Amino acid sequence: MGFLDEVISAALGAKAPPVQSQSPQVAPQQNQFSQISAALQELLAPKQGQMPGGQAAAPASPEQQSSSGLDALLRQFQQNGFGEIINSWIGPGQNQPISPTDLRQAMGQNTVNNLSQQTGAPQDELLALLSKYLPGVVDKLTPNGQLPNQADLRSG
Repeated sequence: MGFLDEVISAALGAKAPPVQSQSPQVAPQQNQFSQISAALQELLAPKQGQMPGGQAAAPASPEQQSSSGLDALLRQFQQNGFGEIINSWIGPGQNQPISPTDLRQAMGQNTVNNLSQQTGAPQDELLALLSKYLPGVVDKLTPNGQLPNQADLRSG
């Protein structure tokens, strides 16, 4: 289990089943937790060659290859006027809350669309869960106010 998996499990209160558990027999609450877990994974440590939310990325330079999806998420928040909020999650002190509506604006509609498609979660439900859990997950991933790189997030 990688660092990101551990942080997500802790943030969700270890209620989340493994991300692969997407079968129809899964209880609705478990399915909800696996959806939010998958969304957090996709946002914070997207597969190589993708940006958060599954958008295709341009070929990465060597310094970009070591960056995480958290870097791109930080840039999205800053570009959309929500830098102060995400900086509160990264830095010391209390995490500022974010509403589902503001989170949609901070991440951008394309990212929300892609996450909803990838996880199978309705957008409003996904945003409600992300607005609840994302601040704590980002906070735990950045205990010293520094962003982890992609390898750190995926490694154990």
